[in-house]
Formats: sequence, C-alpha cells, structure tokens
Amino acid sequence: MSTPRNTPATIGDSVSPRRVTLADVAKAAGVSRTTASLVLSGRGRELRISQDVERRVLRTAEELQYRPNIVSRGLRTGTTRTIGFVSDTVATSRLAGDMIKGALEAARDRGFMLFIGETEGDAELEHLLLQAMQDRQVDGLILASMFTRTIKVPKAVTAMPAVLLNALPKKPAPLPAVLPDEVEAGRRAARVLLDAGHRDGIHLIGAGPSLRDRPSESLAAVERLVGIREAFGAAGVKVAGARACPDWLPEYGLAATRDLLHTAEPRALICFNDRIAMGAYQALDDFGLKVPADVSIVSFDDHPIASWMRPRLTTVALPHYELGRKAVDVLFAEIDRDRTDGDRVGEVHRVAMPVRIRESVAPSSAVQPLG
Repeated sequence: MSTPRNTPATIGDSVSPRRVTLADVAKAAGVSRTTASLVLSGRGRELRISQDVERRVLRTAEELQYRPNIVSRGLRTGTTRTIGFVSDTVATSRLAGDMIKGALEAARDRGFMLFIGETEGDAELEHLLLQAMQDRQVDGLILASMFTRTIKVPKAVTAMPAVLLNALPKKPAPLPAVLPDEVEAGRRAARVLLDAGHRDGIHLIGAGPSLRDRPSESLAAVERLVGIREAFGAAGVKVAGARACPDWLPEYGLAATRDLLHTAEPRALICFNDRIAMGAYQALDDFGLKVPADVSIVSFDDHPIASWMRPRLTTVALPHYELGRKAVDVLFAEIDRDRTDGDRVGEVHRVAMPVRIRESVAPSSAVQPLG
C-alpha cells in the first residue's frame, strides 16, 4: 500500500511525498528528537550516545532521505552556509561565465552553496532579489556587474557582509570591491607594442584621446587609457591619434578604423576590446592591409573570438575565474571581521590581467611601408 499523501514516507520508500523532518527520523529510529539531533549533528559520541543508537539513527536518516532544514539550522547556529550572488547580466553572459565558476568553486571549497540571481538591470527586480537573499538568511552577498563601472549601492547590501564584484560604489561605502587591474592592463598592452619596437603611428580605437572620450559609465575605458598613456609617456612615445566609439561592438570598431584609414597611415592599433578589434580587422582588409604585416594590433578581454580570428589576436585577458574566486575570498574576510567599524571605507582589490601573446603583433622592422 502506498504512503498516504500527508504522512511521512516509511523506511524503504523510494520517494518521500513531503519533506522528512527530524521528528520523523527520531520516531522511525525509536529515539527522542534530542538524541536524533545530537547524532545527526555529529555530537553523539561526545555525549556518550551508544554506537548502536548512533548507527540506527544514521541508517534511518539515510533510508528516509532526510535532509536538514537549512533555514531552521541557520536560526540556531547563526549561519546557513550559503552565499548570494546577484548580478545584472553576468550570469547569462558567455564572456563572464568563468566568473560564476570561480565563485562557485571557491564557495564549494568552504562547504558553502551559491544562490545566483540576475536583475537584467531592473532596479525593482534587484530589490526583490536582495530581499529574497535576506529572507533566506544568506551569510554574505556578492553584487556583480557585467562590465566594470560605478554603481549605486542598495541599502540592503550594506546591512550584511557583502562585496562588490567588477564595480565601485558611486558614493563612499564600507564595502570592499574586487576589480580587474585595468590600469596595469593598459600599461601591458602598450608594452607589447613597445617591446616589438613600435614608436610611431600608434593609434587607439575605442577611447581617447582624452579621458572623457569613452562610452558612458565605462570605468575600464578610463583606467585602460590611463595605463596606456603612462607606459608610452615613460618611454617617450606619443600616441599618434585616437578614435572613440559609442559602444565597444564590431560595427563601431569597423567605422572608427575606416575613418582613421581615410586620414592616417597607422603602424599599430590598440583596440579597447576584442570586438572592436574584430571590426578593425575587417576595415583593414577592406583597405587591402594585412595584420600584422602592415598593421599590428593588440586588444583587451580575451573574448573567445580573439583565438578564432586570423591571425589570432594578442590581447590582455580579463581574469573572470580569478575575479569570482577572489570575491568569495574577500567576502569570507568580511564575514569574519568585526563589523562595528561603521566608518570604514571598503578596500579595492585588484586582480592581474595577463597578456595572451598570439600573432597580431609584428616587430616594427617587419611592418611594410604603406602606400
């Protein structure tokens, strides 16, 4: 006969029609609820519960497929061993999939689960997701952005241990932030060209020449430009020109590079991301120019297209996996620290961006004269 719909499954049932409780385990094992609780929390031996009773409780719990109520346990212990991860579009972005993977694995290494929610840029949905995370009493929260930018930090986030990932607060806040080291990335991109002997005819595609010439809210554009200018300035090299793009998509890279080629003869380009570089490749090809024989190109992000392009694109990689892991590491430091210091301003943690050397940069001596 099947188990009644509103009663717990008996030992041997393959499926439980409702959640098995601690009381169900205790009753089926023939022990008190307190004894069952002590055994299942690993304190049976400590309190001298017999091995026979301990084995019986554990066997019963396994046969009933008992799982502890995390929320109830959280009320008792002060921890649910869960972390909330709320993002704008990062959860469904192929480019940043490794960010989720890094956070998941770092949480799992500590025996924690990650709850992931995506706001799609909707403030009301963000509010509801944060409220849901609080209702589930997550031990901490990661608030992530798809692209590096400044954000308005919701008050709900500052009420719990939290970390900003790929974002900085618009106003001073006590939350730490984890960001890619975009300034050093700009220096590294410039050094790739300098190390190849390039000194003249270097143009920027995507941002510049001033820090104001960039897509709206793009912190990465500003920081990459700062790094590029620092590296070239230290080497006594001047950038020949720059074309800003309203967005970092292939069509804008194509249009900006075409515009440049009508008025200049570039020897090297720094594109502000790989999608812009894809458009630049097309523009150069339209003008009968080859990469890197005629024009060298270095870029940023290490999007999958960088290794698909021919020749393969040299780029400074966004360390998505490392960013996700670092955010969890910083969050646990927040959970552990004394939170009575209400005036503290959060520390910014930078994660290095490695250079992926491929075939799109040639020594300046090998670049063919144009014309």
